[in-house]
Amino acid sequence: MEVPKDQVASLLENGLYNSAQMLGCFLVSSPAANAESSPHLKTESLVLLGDSFYREREFRRAIHTYKQALQYFKMIPRQNMSSARSSLSSNRSSSPNSCNIAVINENEVKFKIASCHCFLNENKTALVEMEGIPSKARNLPMNLLLGKLYRFSRHSRAAVAIYKECLRHCPFILEAITALSELGSTAKDIISLFPQTLNRTGRAPFDHTDSSRWLQRYVEAQCCISSNDYKGGLELFADLLQRFPNNIHLILEIAKVEAIIGKNEEAITNFEKARSIDPYVVTYMDEYAMLLKLKSDYSKLNKLVHDLLNIDPARPEVFVALSVLWERKDEKRALSYAEQSIRIDERHIPGYIMKGNLLLTMKRAEAAVSAFRGAQELRPDIRTYQGLVHTYLALSKIKEALYASREAMKAMPQSAKALKLVGDVHASNSNGREKAKKFYESALRLEPGYLGAALALAELHVIEGRNGDAVSLLERYLKDWADDSLHVKLAQVFAATNMLSEALSHYQAALRLNPQNEAAKRGLERLEKQMKGVDPDAPEEDEDNDVEDGDGDQDETELL
Repeated sequence: MEVPKDQVASLLENGLYNSAQMLGCFLVSSPAANAESSPHLKTESLVLLGDSFYREREFRRAIHTYKQALQYFKMIPRQNMSSARSSLSSNRSSSPNSCNIAVINENEVKFKIASCHCFLNENKTALVEMEGIPSKARNLPMNLLLGKLYRFSRHSRAAVAIYKECLRHCPFILEAITALSELGSTAKDIISLFPQTLNRTGRAPFDHTDSSRWLQRYVEAQCCISSNDYKGGLELFADLLQRFPNNIHLILEIAKVEAIIGKNEEAITNFEKARSIDPYVVTYMDEYAMLLKLKSDYSKLNKLVHDLLNIDPARPEVFVALSVLWERKDEKRALSYAEQSIRIDERHIPGYIMKGNLLLTMKRAEAAVSAFRGAQELRPDIRTYQGLVHTYLALSKIKEALYASREAMKAMPQSAKALKLVGDVHASNSNGREKAKKFYESALRLEPGYLGAALALAELHVIEGRNGDAVSLLERYLKDWADDSLHVKLAQVFAATNMLSEALSHYQAALRLNPQNEAAKRGLERLEKQMKGVDPDAPEEDEDNDVEDGDGDQDETELL
């Protein structure tokens, strides 16, 4: 008795993949599907069985089965294959088992093999499979996968050409738009790819005015972000969000950019808005986790990680969030989670940034350089430059740090954070402090609300003995920004000038704003000893080092 091939196909179409897999085993082993007498039926049966493995995410088994199918496909005489194609085109309504000759699309099978390799992070092998498909035979999904693979293998020109071909066929492939913008294409170049041919009604299927105007704005926004014009990109995204309220994709894109440029409160608000609309979203939630850690909001961070583990524990974002959660308790474990996120997706930038920050904290600066470079090769942003500069400074490689900071300034000429980075390098040398002061002041003129530059300038004033200037600068900022780091810095300045009651007041204010501020806790402990007339350095020599490290860690956290 024959096993009906069309029933296996029907089970696959209806999503009954396990049943299709079991029935497929009967089909492949049936006497009718004998390899010698019916290689065509054997081939098609193996493809159906491979499809069932693919749908069940058994990718190794799928690859093995698809390759078997291609081997049997080669055994089919060419004459039979040509007659099969003609019979298939002339008798579409007949069931798959009604004729003796079966046909598979060899290129489709190669595409499926390549897709399996992609899921297994075997991108080089996947690219070899895709390059075996003739360009004329490739459809839109094939081209999109090929574009990704070229990009992963750093064949940028080939990737650009393929992504452009995708947009010529369909302008609404947003991931192709994002990829082209990140590969350096201008908004004008991308928009020019959109098809202009008339359809049967006489209207252009893609009209640059009216309803399709939003897509142009989306292209412009992505190109702004890719060229580090974050302000322009945010304005365009905000304009789109007015037209498409509660659009999860737009809210997350805005939040991600705000996180990158240090608009932490705004980013947190948008991430929380996205989660309120869709509690099961995972995209960019590791960025949200990093912000919660910076804010020392460990209750929300705990809940976020718990939620993510229940949603999809296999996503790289989840492992970065776990790394963030464990950083305070167990740095080695946190590092292993960050590395696991990269193993899952070798292009996951937050994984590299988290890994670099952890390695820097663990005094493994050389390894941290490698991690930050990995992130920068994927997509340079201010955080990767910050990581590289501070790691080079930790290694006393001043020239490399200066080069990296200047690269940041060239890439982001309107970024206050890039200016501050150059200032940080000059401030590391006593001969460069005057230059550092100018860069910090320039950063504050460009972005008056940038607390990082204000704190760095105040620290410079203290180093050079201008405590009064440091106090007036910090107090001026406290009028507009209730920030625990400002209170800590003021407390440190007052403590250094023996104004102990003022120092006490500011340490207490910092802890009211952020009870988890370690620098404030340590500073307060030292201050209480001073107020009792006890030398805080006398009992334990390490205690002074702890305070300095706490201050450094806080500044590093703010920057990175």
